[in-house]
Amino acid sequence: MTTQELLIRAKAAAPALAAAGEEQKNQALLAMAASLEAACDEILAANRADMEAARATISPVMLDRLALSRERVAAMAEGVRQVAALPDPVGRVRRQCTRPGGLTIEQVGVPMGVVAIIYESRPNVTSDAAALCLKAGSACVLRGGKEAYRTARAIVTALGDALETADLPADLISLVEDTTRASATELMTAVGYVDLLIPRGGAGLIRAVTENAKVPCIQTGTGICHVYVDKEADLSMALSIVDNAKTSRPSVCNAAEVLLVHEAVAEAFLPRLEARLVGDRLLDGKQPVELRLDPRAAAIIPGTAAGPQDFDTEFLDYILAVKVVSSLDEAVAHIAAHSTGHSEAIVTADEEAAARFMRRVDSAAVYHNCSTRFTDGGEFGLGCEMGISTQKLHARGPMGLEELCTYKYIIRGNGQVR
Repeated sequence: MTTQELLIRAKAAAPALAAAGEEQKNQALLAMAASLEAACDEILAANRADMEAARATISPVMLDRLALSRERVAAMAEGVRQVAALPDPVGRVRRQCTRPGGLTIEQVGVPMGVVAIIYESRPNVTSDAAALCLKAGSACVLRGGKEAYRTARAIVTALGDALETADLPADLISLVEDTTRASATELMTAVGYVDLLIPRGGAGLIRAVTENAKVPCIQTGTGICHVYVDKEADLSMALSIVDNAKTSRPSVCNAAEVLLVHEAVAEAFLPRLEARLVGDRLLDGKQPVELRLDPRAAAIIPGTAAGPQDFDTEFLDYILAVKVVSSLDEAVAHIAAHSTGHSEAIVTADEEAAARFMRRVDSAAVYHNCSTRFTDGGEFGLGCEMGISTQKLHARGPMGLEELCTYKYIIRGNGQVR
């Protein structure tokens, strides 16, 4: 089926979902979760084929993004169930007022219509996006990367089978068959068919969409995330936070890419960091972190000299750029110059310094004494997420059900004229 045919069918199916009540949508979601679990063998077989085909073309950390296991499929199903348990945003009165002349005005949540998602090699995005769109009352058109196509096809097949058991059209969840740039361009220019386009991926994808889209779109994903270790930091706490932010899953957008260390603690902290991220990991048989150091950091610990682009790169790998700064103000200025507006953290026992940092840093999520890895819809209590918005209009940070709805005004009167 062509991309245009998918869009036509999605647009035709959307009104049936917009008219569905919360109970019917939840029934469909629970059936989708059960269908994912029932199709686990087929999904894993498709994933093994994708992994084998991609092994020679993408890095080990990106292979980890692509890989599925029974545990990960179970987590995908659980994410769908969590969405079913959330309040329905469609029809919810967001605010209301009664005007002096007697008019009652309500702002009410309504579906977008058709949401298209362009994403790369994370299979869980397929089920997360489908679940969120369905609960928010919109049809979704998924366009994944070629590395994960077989996996996404198996997931969408399972989800589509479940929709029919809930008397909803399978065309509410569709997967674009064409994984070339042509299909992405079709979605970007599908005026009249796509009500919202969400790209999830690297800087190149986000740039292509924002430069070429003729439909409304939301920028998501690119994360040059910073951790700043202040002069008043608990260094053991800081070490644990930096380790988690960098190594727990380096291929995701909320992983730390840049470490800023106050000069007052640099000589005490950096050798411990180098031991933890390099020496200890080598002893444990794990991949060490390559530390790309500015001149002041390089004078304290061994590593690679930071190049001109290292503080402006989303590595998505076991690489961390490290800079020694003279003050909190310098750290804030560095973040302002190099951040993508995703997630930043300060580690400090100084509450005033933390408040100043959190007030002045202009990113979607700003942390005090915790890891940037918490920027996630599930961790924020939103269920699974559509992505992390790094823009400021309409949605910012983890995008859940509220951000996948728009609204309209309902006005009630008793004969008023103006």
